[in-house]
Amino acid sequence: MDMTSWSAAALPNLLAALAFGYLLGSIPFGFIITRMAGLGDVRKIGSGNIGATNVLRTGKKGLAALTLLLDALKGTAAVLVAGLYGPEPAIAAGLGAFLGHLFPVWLGFKGGKGVATYLGVLAGLAWPGALVFAVCWLAVAFLTRYSSLAALTATVLVPIALYLLGYIQPALLFVPLSLLVFLKHRANIARLIQGNESRIGAKG
Repeated sequence: MDMTSWSAAALPNLLAALAFGYLLGSIPFGFIITRMAGLGDVRKIGSGNIGATNVLRTGKKGLAALTLLLDALKGTAAVLVAGLYGPEPAIAAGLGAFLGHLFPVWLGFKGGKGVATYLGVLAGLAWPGALVFAVCWLAVAFLTRYSSLAALTATVLVPIALYLLGYIQPALLFVPLSLLVFLKHRANIARLIQGNESRIGAKG
């Protein structure tokens, strides 16, 4: 994608794509799924987060997997639909979807940590970047058994990989997205530094 092509896209189209992405991204699947399953408000357990990791704390692995899938797909769907109108609306929609997940208006702007939606947007905009993310996440998770560290490491690598692969605009988009992931994981980072972050598979 050519950086100069941004000027060719009408501002109303970009704003519409941003709004569309936000509305789609703001659907709180974790909250909805657990409510429909009769498990109450997922925000009242564990970390109080609406993402798949906290849904897993209900003991329902299937619901957690479904939450992960839907949170990712809403990012991919936003990008692919808006992408029918050009690469710039696709990027705007991806940004909107990510912000919608992090700050959903329906839940007082208190949403998830964004990793699944980050990956979904990445898959829609530049699928090789999603492969880089997946390989990095799996490698770090296997070596350390820290899901948060795996996600944080992958989000550092993604913008660099996108730039090297020639996906310039997506690379620029994922710099602030990665920073937001770090911001939402600040409590995890503190626990990693202190050495008391929960490992994958650990009880409690």
